[in-house]
Amino acid sequence: MKSIYFLHYFHSLVFILLLSINTFVMAPGLTHDGDYSSSNGSTSSKPTVYVIDQFNKTAIEHAKTIFNVILPEDKGFAEWRQKASALLIRGSHLTADDIASCPNLVAIGKHGVGIDKIDQAACASRGIKICNTPGANARDVAELVLALTMTVARGIRSITTRQMTKPVPKETCNGLTLYKKTLGIIGMGNIGRTVAEIFRGAFDAEVVAFDVFMPDNAWPHIPHDRVQDIQEVIRRADVLSIHVPLTEETRDMISYKEIRLMKPHAIIINAARGGIVNEADLTKALAEGHLWGAGLDCHEQEPPTFEKYGALWGNLNVVSTPHIGAATIRAQTASATAAVNNLYDYLMSISS
Repeated sequence: MKSIYFLHYFHSLVFILLLSINTFVMAPGLTHDGDYSSSNGSTSSKPTVYVIDQFNKTAIEHAKTIFNVILPEDKGFAEWRQKASALLIRGSHLTADDIASCPNLVAIGKHGVGIDKIDQAACASRGIKICNTPGANARDVAELVLALTMTVARGIRSITTRQMTKPVPKETCNGLTLYKKTLGIIGMGNIGRTVAEIFRGAFDAEVVAFDVFMPDNAWPHIPHDRVQDIQEVIRRADVLSIHVPLTEETRDMISYKEIRLMKPHAIIINAARGGIVNEADLTKALAEGHLWGAGLDCHEQEPPTFEKYGALWGNLNVVSTPHIGAATIRAQTASATAAVNNLYDYLMSISS
């Protein structure tokens, strides 16, 4: 009899224990990872991020797994200046006044590598971290450099423009061969390196490169001539490709004097930032018949308009695109996701 009572007591105890565990697991507001949820599904223990610009949908879905995400269309977004400790930004400007109006801001996740639209001095004075995404879109930008170069070299814009009104006899078409030509690279970072790799593989190009910051042993796998004088790169290049940020030091880096140093049939490619190549000087040099042409994905005015660039675009060996180097499905997903992850990693590092 005692054994029967003991068995009954044991079963009751097990039942109560299982019920308690089930109640704990299924308790309202407690998710599988232990974060308490509000009635709208957000989790109070997750950091909150305000998304200033339109972001890749895949990246936003990923962000929702690690952040409380507040989008421009969400209730409460208008209070981002007063409340935000973290922002995700893509292409908007963030001025010193904007930063001053954000008393709680500690970090910014930046889609892409360029941070020239963010007031870096204002951030530095407050200790606000800018988490950009160097390398995430390097392949995509480098492929556009190749596309711009080949389009300019073979006169594709000139041919297709003329062909819109009447047939173009092939005898009137002319172009440049890129095989074994010299590629000049200014800026030996992720994009510059990838451009060098592509041109070496596609054209067996000779590569001459300049960078004041990269270590002496950079690019050990790429045959190249590393020079200490930027003018040497400019003089030697058949194709000059620019891959540096826009700073006070790099603004107007390629002006009329530098362009006149180049070979008469050289090509300039700017897929970095508008303002590095002086656009008025480039227009003048092309009008004088110096240079074969130019491929520009970056302009001082973006997006570029005919009103501003009509004189430059009048030369049919100029190919101009509205900053589309990273405008691929792969690059948008990779860069946006990297911005989310880099921001989250930084916030976790300062909270631990």
